Amino acid sequence: QVHLVESGGGLMQAGGSLTLSCAASGRLFSTYPAAWFRQAPGKEREFVAGLSWSGDRQFYTDSVKGRFAISRDSAKNTAYLQMSSLKPEDTAFYYCAARAGGGNVYDQKSYTYWGQGTNVTVSS
Repeated sequence: QVHLVESGGGLMQAGGSLTLSCAASGRLFSTYPAAWFRQAPGKEREFVAGLSWSGDRQFYTDSVKGRFAISRDSAKNTAYLQMSSLKPEDTAFYYCAARAGGGNVYDQKSYTYWGQGTNVTVSS
């Protein structure tokens, strides 16, 4: 079993930076591809960034390419989402997820474990 806890959200002005953390319990987390999703008010949850099984490839939705970076520290059992050049449209609840099986990295149905989310608000 893997339990995920996100932190690092908050209120930020446009153009600023934030780093979200996803701390995991469960030794298998370091072997599972991690990803970040977000859900803005009134919208569906969407893919933001994800890692391949090997961890050496990163995938991003177009709107965050060049601004966000996903990474994982296996020794700390923690995944990160570094966000820079934040925009008001990045405002959302951000969720960490981990994939225990196959499936599409972009599809939330592929993910077995989810955190409770952390809120990010970007003001203009």
